[in-house]
Amino acid sequence: MGGHLESGPGNGHEQPTSSQLQYLDLAFDSKDLDHSALSLAYRIQPKWRDAPGKIEITKFTEGITNTLLKLTKHVPGYSQSQLDQDSILLRAYGNNTEILIDRDREASTHALCADRGLAPPLLARFRNGLLYRYIPGQVCTPQDLIREPVWRAVAGRLGRWHAKLPISKVKNASHDTNGHKENGIPSEHTKALCDPASKLPTPNIWSVMRRWIHALPHDSPKHKARKELLQLELDRSFNDLQNDQGPGTSGLVFGHCDLLSANVIMLPKDPSSDANDKLEVFFIDYEYAVPCPAAFDIANHFAEWGGYDCDYTMLPTKSVRRQFLQDYLNSFKAHSDKPVPETMLDFLCAEVDRYRGMPGFYWGVWALIQATISQIDFDYASYAEVRLGEYFAWRAEESGSRVKENGEIPLREKRWAEP
Repeated sequence: MGGHLESGPGNGHEQPTSSQLQYLDLAFDSKDLDHSALSLAYRIQPKWRDAPGKIEITKFTEGITNTLLKLTKHVPGYSQSQLDQDSILLRAYGNNTEILIDRDREASTHALCADRGLAPPLLARFRNGLLYRYIPGQVCTPQDLIREPVWRAVAGRLGRWHAKLPISKVKNASHDTNGHKENGIPSEHTKALCDPASKLPTPNIWSVMRRWIHALPHDSPKHKARKELLQLELDRSFNDLQNDQGPGTSGLVFGHCDLLSANVIMLPKDPSSDANDKLEVFFIDYEYAVPCPAAFDIANHFAEWGGYDCDYTMLPTKSVRRQFLQDYLNSFKAHSDKPVPETMLDFLCAEVDRYRGMPGFYWGVWALIQATISQIDFDYASYAEVRLGEYFAWRAEESGSRVKENGEIPLREKRWAEP
């Protein structure tokens, strides 16, 4: 989900805060890609206009939401490392995605992550996107995620992410004022939409899903009935799952909430490093990042092991999940100043199991909205049915209704139960 491209840490460039970030009153136009991309790049790198060397524009194809470009000035005599260090990433938002994503919050989140060494430096915002630094690295595939060196690196990085990003810094980033809209919804609806999760810092994963459901079409009896059902299921899930016992503050961490393979970058090893040095990874694209239970973020990442094709045979077994969570907690403890109970590993193993259906609900609702707004050639409607099917299969397993009706256990649930 979300937009995907290669990037990395800061390269030593000073990171502006979101309030200091340069704004360019220009828009990217995909129908005039080269000209509009160069117009934006020249505002950040004016020397590129007259300096010798061709500007190369590379379009990334990972992701199904945004347009993603890398702009590189091939200065004569520069090494590939020097070229990459000065390269710019351009991310232009997909059609009508402000219904799904709060772009002001995204910029604030990116700035916060960069300040903590967890994101590449932001360079500027423009009318329909962001410009930021590029760092070389290899984008993961779902096949990469199942490799032990990779998933252990992801576990360590995620533990650091959850420990170092305080939700107090972002909880008000998306609150709007003066009647403006948040995620496409008038602000007068905000209070009502946040219940029953209104006591949590807002926004949070529950309030985001509630806003998405609010944005679903209800122009037919079928659409209206589905919308009402999803709202009931969301309230039910909040009451069943939300608690204050997980890592973080009151059971919430600042989650990435979109850790699919293309948002995990394997960083190149230093040529002078030891051959036995561990692989390092970096997370990119923070448009869906909000406070959430750690178990949600982790369960969501595990769901992404199957890729867009939802290949459930790729999902981690119970023993692999436990090893992942042990590495995650070791990293969390190393980067957090808050004590973590010795029982947390067992708790998280059980909690991630309890949350295994929620990623399907989350991305299922997301895909229902995309099916109505996106101009991208992707079958969002079918994808929504697959993902929502994961949620209802989990519910049937938890309630025992599948067994009671002598139904066959779904492949995803079968794989999840493997030791």
